[in-house]
Amino acid sequence: MARDIHLLTIEVGSTITKANGFALADDGSLAHVAQGFAPTSVARGDVNVGVQAALAELRETSGLDTGKAEIFVNSSAAGGLRMTVHGLTYNMTARAAREASLGAGAIIRQVTAGAIADVDLDEIINIKPNIILLAGGVDFGARDVVEANAKKLASLGMPIPVIYAGNTALRTTVGKIFAAAGQEVFIAPNVFPDVDVLNVDPVRKLIQDAFSRHIIHAPGMEKLAGITSRPVMPTPGAVLKAAEIFAEALGDVLVLDVGGATTDVHSVSEGSTEWADKLVDPEPHAKRTVEGDLGVFVNAANILELSTDERWKQRAEDVKAMPETDAQREMTRWLCARAVETGVRRHAGVISDLYTPTGRKQIVRGKDLSAVWWVVGTGGALTRVPGGDEILRSICTGPAKYLFPRPDARILLDRRYLFSAMGTIAGVYPDAVRRTFETWVKGEMG
Repeated sequence: MARDIHLLTIEVGSTITKANGFALADDGSLAHVAQGFAPTSVARGDVNVGVQAALAELRETSGLDTGKAEIFVNSSAAGGLRMTVHGLTYNMTARAAREASLGAGAIIRQVTAGAIADVDLDEIINIKPNIILLAGGVDFGARDVVEANAKKLASLGMPIPVIYAGNTALRTTVGKIFAAAGQEVFIAPNVFPDVDVLNVDPVRKLIQDAFSRHIIHAPGMEKLAGITSRPVMPTPGAVLKAAEIFAEALGDVLVLDVGGATTDVHSVSEGSTEWADKLVDPEPHAKRTVEGDLGVFVNAANILELSTDERWKQRAEDVKAMPETDAQREMTRWLCARAVETGVRRHAGVISDLYTPTGRKQIVRGKDLSAVWWVVGTGGALTRVPGGDEILRSICTGPAKYLFPRPDARILLDRRYLFSAMGTIAGVYPDAVRRTFETWVKGEMG
């Protein structure tokens, strides 16, 4: 007897739309019972065309009805949420604001530190951001530059919302500046309230709320938003949320998503006690980085350019979006391996020597991944091209110059594309998602 679909997730990606159906199992987990795919139909002027096609395939292949299912949606079809980020000092408030934005799934198009210059204002106008994040100053600290930056941003007269997440003492002043310009402003707790303290989660929530409103502007998205009572999540934010729940259930995790245009790296870890006192800057517990120049198709040329191996550079004709021959699959695997290696190296902490009057000491800048127990690959390239396990295993070398995952870290491949679906559900059903990950790992590890 067929099971009912209790929960339905729809992911409207940049190229592929995915639908996943889940039933509530007796053990409290979510059983994956149905799946459908279709090309995303933004180019046809209505993303709902692709959604309905994916749902039709799901129903046809499973024989199940979706009529009574609770629906959740995540998307990157509108090109993501373009943001500009403005702080007081790069290593403190600007960096903290950037971490909050990336973790929410935004695309950061500009980061400024200190006084915003006229050329910065011109660039903001050209970027046409969907939202601006203004930060700066620890609580009850510097005021003048932050206030001046607020006035400069308000002078642009852009009809977009602003999130203020800086010095608490300036909340009222900043609110009045943007209100006088007729601009919507949201006040969040300071992302950097004190030295070596990050507070990014409240800002992430505000950014995701803004994304849910923005995504409605994708062609046909308003129809899709009408079938769910939940906010539409940005897909990268859903993946990071899933990683957080996974880490709660099973331990520190690193998640890699290699796509045709970008490589996203997510990590959830406090790091090891061995390196904690050597960290120069605070790092968020849950971190996302986006390598916009690393992809296995659209940005394959960038990876080839970074390589010193002339043999691969001479095989550019084997780069294909959908590899069909052995040579094309071999090329995609090589590109994927290089994207993983480079993306993790940029994400991970770097060990350096600092020479002081009392002698040499080691310092670390970046995310300590040496306590990571799990390395998960998701997305098409890592899960569909042969050798994904070996690619992920190759970065598990332990600390050397970089604080990479331990050699005995366990490898998982999300072959059914469920990670972002789990993150989309997690806000309402965190216990069920946690139990699902436990069941999944038990099955994968035997």
